[in-house]
Parts: sequence; C-alpha cells; structure tokens
Amino acid sequence: MASQSPASQLADIRRAAGLTQRELAELSGVAQPDIAAYENGTRHPSPRMLARPAAAGPRASVALARHKAKVKALAAHHKALSVKVFGSVARGEHRPGSDLDLLVTFAPDASLFDRIELARDLEDTLGVKVDVVSADGLRESHASIAAEAKPL
Repeated sequence: MASQSPASQLADIRRAAGLTQRELAELSGVAQPDIAAYENGTRHPSPRMLARPAAAGPRASVALARHKAKVKALAAHHKALSVKVFGSVARGEHRPGSDLDLLVTFAPDASLFDRIELARDLEDTLGVKVDVVSADGLRESHASIAAEAKPL
C-alpha cells in the first residue's frame, strides 16, 4: 500500500480536527493560501512545514463553536440546567492545548456521576480537556469564576 501524500496527510489532519483551512492557519501560523496550495498539491510542504499544522491540535473555542448544540444536548442528558464558559476561553486568551472550563448548574437530583460522565462525554466530543465545575460547589474565594462566566 502506497504511503499517503503530504497533501492528503494535511487534509486528513485538518478534517480530523474539525477545522477549516482558515482555522488551521490561525492555529498553526501557516498562511491559509499556503495550506490550500499544500492540500491541492500545487505546492509541496517540507516535513518541517507539515509538522506545524499537525502540532497545532484542536482549539477549545473552535471545538466548542462547532459542537455547541451537541454540548448543550450532552449537558441536558447529564441533568445540567445551565452551562457557562469561564477561564481562558471566556477571556479570549486561550491557545492550542488550552482546556475548556465550564461552570455548570446541575439539577437537584444530579449525582457526582453525572458531572464526571458529562466531562468525559464532552472531552470525547470536543477532543480537548474539559473541566466541569459545579456552580453549587463554588466558594466565595472563587467569585471571579462566576463573574467572568459567559452563557453557552
């Protein structure tokens, strides 16, 4: 079986991450027209250049934007009444590899298992680390979390 061409590799990496060429360009620092040229075979990337987009990985904000409806559905399935984003994603300071911090208000009958399973299901869906913080567990010392949290 012949090995994949660099163009096919790059396109497969990008699609697997659920990214557009523009989003991959932003994450990797490679210009979007260059990514398009690599993918359509009109230019051939060096192994070093090909490694840059591959190393970029998924970005939490991009994954969240692409799968917002699924995130809401999973949250409801795990007895979440409200989901808010806080941390670096909410502040617009996230980078590739940043996790996604969610402040969740759970129904009174929700269990610890609901919280754990929600985090696991979200990580599987989004491809990024997800921290689920229960709003009921916030202390006064964590008031900044509630203050910066933005509704999903």
